Amino acid sequence: MDRELHEECGVFAIYGSKNAASMCYYGLHSLQHRGQEAAGILVKDDCEFNIQKGEGLVTEVFDTSSLLKLKGDVAIGHVRYSTAGGGGLANVQPLLFRTMQGSLGIAHNGNIVNANELKRELEAQGSIFSSTSDTEILGHLIKRQEGHMIDRICLSLEKLDGAFAFLILIENALYVARDKYGLRPLSIGIMPDGAYVFSSETCAFDIVGAKYLRDVEPGEVVRVKKDQLLTKKYTQAVSDTMCAMEYIYFSRPDSDLDGINVHTTRKEAGKQLFREAPIDVDVIIGVPDSSISAAIGYSEESGIPYEMGLVKNKYVGRTFIQPTQEMREQGVRMKLSAVSSIVRNKKVVMIDDSIVRGTTSKRIVHLLKEAGAKEVHVRIASPAIKFPCFYGVDTSSMDELISNKMDIDKLCTYIEADSLAFISEAGISRAIHGNSTTSKCSLCLACFNGDYVTELYDSFENN
Repeated sequence: MDRELHEECGVFAIYGSKNAASMCYYGLHSLQHRGQEAAGILVKDDCEFNIQKGEGLVTEVFDTSSLLKLKGDVAIGHVRYSTAGGGGLANVQPLLFRTMQGSLGIAHNGNIVNANELKRELEAQGSIFSSTSDTEILGHLIKRQEGHMIDRICLSLEKLDGAFAFLILIENALYVARDKYGLRPLSIGIMPDGAYVFSSETCAFDIVGAKYLRDVEPGEVVRVKKDQLLTKKYTQAVSDTMCAMEYIYFSRPDSDLDGINVHTTRKEAGKQLFREAPIDVDVIIGVPDSSISAAIGYSEESGIPYEMGLVKNKYVGRTFIQPTQEMREQGVRMKLSAVSSIVRNKKVVMIDDSIVRGTTSKRIVHLLKEAGAKEVHVRIASPAIKFPCFYGVDTSSMDELISNKMDIDKLCTYIEADSLAFISEAGISRAIHGNSTTSKCSLCLACFNGDYVTELYDSFENN
């Protein structure tokens, strides 16, 4: 895909494990693809809260000695890619609120679209914010409510609009909640020792040895207290509209979303892409890593062989500095290499999962032609991204999106491909839900068609 598109965040929690911090560490490590800028773990031991967080990968923020210091049987964790609120240590989660009434920890995946409106209201009532993260809003809202904690949380969540999966830790309970639209995934699992786990993706359950139980429902709050689950809907105005990009790009291929395996949906998208945009070529290649499944599907449907024509260097540093255009070009070569013996003198179909700004697609096409490919035809296993996402994905400006400014012919010329085609909206919906007998959800396709599932408040002001 066009590498400027960035993941959202990932959350993981465990309740009732003597090794809570270590299990949380492994869970976050399996969710690292959802955010590489920062990580944090908050642990509760009796009524004591201990937190460690920092900027960097999970393995950079934590080591054995630091995990041993995080004692407790309940933990919530977070991996971050900054979207709303920007970066910086103050925005690294979980956020910990210490008050006279007790401590409160919060971790959040997603984006609150009415955040500015709520911040103005809260500041007018005397709230002071210590970060620019919209996650902090929920902490202030909860502290301003009265009654039992679950009722305070429900009243607060009702005020939020947008996409979210929240983890909320207090002295005697863990709460998890999912937005009423079901835009962001959140699943429940159980460990062999009876500990409950919660994760943005089910792939984390496999890593820690947990069994998947079910998804948190849209508009649902789940409380774990004294090893018992209690659930409550904070609103009845729910839909089930999973972000399509979770299937197309964000989630790991070994995760299941709404009962559907991600690898399977990507492979089906590749098959559908061939049906919609066939081409007579010699070889099919996929851009690593998230496009490999779609490339396999395109190959299976077409009968054209799939080959590893591009190789990804997994050891390129996250913070590789590219101060000049020459170094930026070299940076692409460091991250991706074309296998000349595979593509030389061949007509090639390059399968990718999306195009955002077009610059990386152009460089990869150039890379393949430099390696000797006679023709490079580009097929994209998602519809063209024409509209910003305000639900936790880093595409919040019209100016960033090349498909908003160019039609397919102009874009094809720009990236120097021999042909270009995107899968249709109907095609991607069919690929995701066509073979499912269990899925209840529809898809949010707003970044493709501008049909947003929420009101956008002031989100378009800077576009």
